[in-house]
Amino acid sequence: MASAPRAHSPHRAFKSLPLVDISGLDSADPLARQSTIDELDRAAREAGFLYLGGHGIPPRLIEALKARAREYFAQPPERKMRDYIGQSVNHSGYVPEGEEQFAGGTVDHKEAYDIGFDYLAETGRRPMLGPNQWPALPGFREDVQTYYAAVLELSNRLFRGFALALGLPEDAFTRHVSTPPSQLRLIHYPFNPSAPADRPGIGAHTDYECFTILLPTAPGLEVLNGAGEWIDVPLIDGTFVINIGDMLEVLSNGAYVATSHRVRKVAEERYSFPLFCACDYDTMIEPVASLVEKHGRRPYEPVVCGEHLYAQTIQTFGYLKHRLDAGELSLPSGAKGLSSYGRQSALEEA
Repeated sequence: MASAPRAHSPHRAFKSLPLVDISGLDSADPLARQSTIDELDRAAREAGFLYLGGHGIPPRLIEALKARAREYFAQPPERKMRDYIGQSVNHSGYVPEGEEQFAGGTVDHKEAYDIGFDYLAETGRRPMLGPNQWPALPGFREDVQTYYAAVLELSNRLFRGFALALGLPEDAFTRHVSTPPSQLRLIHYPFNPSAPADRPGIGAHTDYECFTILLPTAPGLEVLNGAGEWIDVPLIDGTFVINIGDMLEVLSNGAYVATSHRVRKVAEERYSFPLFCACDYDTMIEPVASLVEKHGRRPYEPVVCGEHLYAQTIQTFGYLKHRLDAGELSLPSGAKGLSSYGRQSALEEA
């Protein structure tokens, strides 16, 4: 999920993203493990974006996910709208083009299918935590759930790695991750050669959550470096793309800063599969106390993880905006407006 880009960046003027092989996080050799932690820390501080190798996700899971996405989005619009996200209880389902609109008013040229943590229990449900809406397409639920579970476990490895990189106990973040409102999006960017050149796949933004694990199928992603230049992110086989989000910026007390990124007008049909990795719904997101003691508090206001995600989602998705306007729901107490979290950017959305 997305928020406004930043005005100033501590990142370096990188021309390409660093690649970190995280297989060393599981090494029995303390030196190899520490070397991997140091690489992860350096990439997070200097770029806020990286390629991730050594992740261990089987290729068959990735290929099955891609196949299900192609099959689903090839269906007629009226068939996809049977799974419209506005019918769900946990913000899951089909997102037609034009449903989302960010602070700059840009309508992105894409469609999506969103799923979250499939929380089946009756107790403890929240506005974005509950049972997923699944389409009737044979095999879709099984293949997407299998991929979700594998990448969610990968996110826990990264949570542990980032904690160690910040000098924190290894479970500093994972102790707050049991049934998180972490959302997987299956995004389809159709190729339309007649679309206006200034109409992006998605405009410039940072992500709300702690970090994102992204699997793209074609070029199009661009990242803003510390010199204010848009850097292309080509595909590297066998890797994911990881980016720091707003919440890890806050938790790290500004040691890691979310990086602005966008998807330009695509030159070919493109699919993208981001998993937005969050803490549990009721987790208070604020700078970790030991990092404040060490470096002094940075100007971050605490927010409740799930409530902040829900507030931003209400203000972004058409079906929720309509319910808000009709008085059928209300924003959580203390909710921030769109583009008000973190520093504002002088850049306009592309």
